[in-house]
Amino acid sequence: MKVSTDACLLGAAVDLTGATRLLDIGTGTGLLALMAAQRHPTVVIEAIEIDEAAAAQAAANVAGSPWAGRIRVRGLGLAQYAATQPAPLAGTDLGFSHIVCNPPFFRHSLRAPDAARATARHEGSGALTFGELAAFAADFLAPNGSLTVLLPPPEMQQFVAGAGARGLALHTQVVVRHRPGGRVTRHIARFGRGAAAVSETELVIQDGPGPAYSAAFRALLAGFYLAL
Repeated sequence: MKVSTDACLLGAAVDLTGATRLLDIGTGTGLLALMAAQRHPTVVIEAIEIDEAAAAQAAANVAGSPWAGRIRVRGLGLAQYAATQPAPLAGTDLGFSHIVCNPPFFRHSLRAPDAARATARHEGSGALTFGELAAFAADFLAPNGSLTVLLPPPEMQQFVAGAGARGLALHTQVVVRHRPGGRVTRHIARFGRGAAAVSETELVIQDGPGPAYSAAFRALLAGFYLAL
């Protein structure tokens, strides 16, 4: 999977307050892990990727970055990775302070002909499911840890319900629109243990004629986009 606007938004918007140990699930070519390392000077990051070629590319990208000492890439799926970890860490400070994921979310559309692309884009395509992601986070987040995901609105509604069943409540949400007054295309949501009043903000990507990025989008991505 190449760099996408979705991934850039998630990497720039995820709240890294108090980050110490972060897990990037389905890192692709390493974008979210690298953005987290760039944004936070001390966080230690594990990045996992089930596709062998993508994991190799992520490892090469990390090795060529200034943050290679703080990021470890592992070519594993989530279930394989969970098996390498200690007993479930829920309720202990040994868990992850942050988990971030841009999970597969196309459920009913035609699958991509390329198997790796289908795995990255389609839930239930042999890779990660919403239930598996929520269950892992419930088991491996530190007591005050956060899970942040990006999904379209219908899928986010389903994810919120599934996460709630595993003790993870929606805490904050960024509502993304392509243009002012347009339909909501994505939600960036942060989950944690315990109920909380949900804080919601809105981000508009373009607010002028042509490809004119909004001031808010420019501010969010200024550290990552070369041309804004």
